Order: sequence, then C-alpha cells, then structure tokens
Amino acid sequence: MVSKDRRRRELARQKYARQQERRVETVRRTKRRNVIIAGVVAVALAAGATAYASVTLIGGDRKAGTDDAAAATPSPAADPCARPAKGTPSKKTWPKEPAMTVDTSVSYTSELATTCGRITFTMDAAKAPHTVNSFAFLAGQGYFDHSRCHRLVDERIHVLQCGDPKGTGEGTPGYTIPDENLKDPSLKGDVYPAGTVAMANRYDGSNPKTRDSGGSQFFLVYQDSQLPPNYTPFGRITGGMDVLKKIAEAGSHPDPATGSTAPNATVVINGAVVEKS
Repeated sequence: MVSKDRRRRELARQKYARQQERRVETVRRTKRRNVIIAGVVAVALAAGATAYASVTLIGGDRKAGTDDAAAATPSPAADPCARPAKGTPSKKTWPKEPAMTVDTSVSYTSELATTCGRITFTMDAAKAPHTVNSFAFLAGQGYFDHSRCHRLVDERIHVLQCGDPKGTGEGTPGYTIPDENLKDPSLKGDVYPAGTVAMANRYDGSNPKTRDSGGSQFFLVYQDSQLPPNYTPFGRITGGMDVLKKIAEAGSHPDPATGSTAPNATVVINGAVVEKS
C-alpha cells in the first residue's frame, strides 16, 4: 500500500512536470512568434523605428504576463565568441548624407574585425554609389567600432543585422540614403542569396514616403533568404561565412527591449575598415 507521503510526493512531481511542460511550450511559441514577426516586418530590417511592429506585440504579451515564460527560458548555447575589445560605441551623428567621394570606377573591400572572427566583403560602388560612399564614410569615422550586431534571424530568413551603435535597432547616423540596385539580377525570385550584404531601411511595404530610408544598419545573409527586393544589395561576402554560420549555430533569443531576436553569441564589431580593392 502506497503511503500518504509517497503519494503526495508523486502528485507534486507530476504537477511540477506539467508546469515545466507548459512553460517550455510557452517559450517555444514566444520564440516562434518573434521570429515570424522579424521576418514579416521585413526583417524589420528596420534601420531605426521600423521595429515598431514587433515592439508593440512584445509589449502586449508582457502585459498579459509572460514573466514565467521568461524565467523558464532555457540557458543559451555556449558563447562561441571572444570578449569585445575595450572601447565605447560611437554617438556621432551628421545632419546630412556625406559628400560623394567614392570612385565608381573601382570596387571597395570592407573588413569587419568582430569578436567572432573576421568578415570581409566587396562593395560595388558603380551599382550602389550612395550606399558604398556612406558605408565607407561611416567606417572611416569609426562609427561601426565597438557596435553590437543586435539581430539574428534564423528561421524563414537567415540574416545577421549590424550597424547600430545603440544595439537596439533604433540607431541612425542622422541622415538617410536612397534605395539603390533593387533590380540587381542576383535577386532572382525575390531571394537574397547567401553571401549578400544589403542595407536595412524603414520601408513599410506600401507607403512610398518610407522609401529611401536607409542609414547605417546593414545585414549579412548567411543562407538564401526570401525577401521582397526592397533592400539595397551593395556587397558580396568574400570571407567569414564560417564565422556567420558559427554565430547562427549558437542560436538566438527574444529580446523584449528591442522586440526582435538577438544572437546568443556576443557579436561585436571591434573595428571596421574600407579600402579600394
């Protein structure tokens, strides 16, 4: 005959197991929802306030009470990246787009020295002169140095978003640049192929007034991703795809502060340089 104490312990164990299952399921649904939001909001690829949609939904969920879900979030995978170099993110802004100094007859190479490894890519100044000129200017000003890559989308689309010294998705250099190269032949079937480097922007998908709203934020595509051709493709990754895959394998987690999914890896750009190829 089962003792009362043993029966109580068994009932308590079963209750605890049910609670854990509910919490894990809540976390799973929360992460899936946030990933879908990140994709539908055009990766919000929001070089600024375009994170508005996901922020609103996250806020609503927290009011409904997701504290238990947050507390039950599984521990992230081991961080595969090193500690950031000493330094603070830039706070510089400029009132207007920098003067055009880029040479459209040559190509440029950018190197990002990140805490996870080096990433290099070529930039096509002939096809995206404003974008390349702005990127080179910001790199020369140290704008990207010590900035965190704040968003990793690892379902449906596969991108790492960087270029915001605030690390929130809301930072801008103070000016905007026009959309360029949106009919590039590489964007076949509304797919940004692996290795593409493109600009984030605030385009909402319908209002033409939100066009030409790129700033400093850019994204690195580490696996073919279906996206509408609304984001200026301006570079091709030539080295560091293994670094991006390492970051992706570490996974992501919902970030209530930004309304997006942040990489579990500590991805910080220690320094960025641009040179003529």
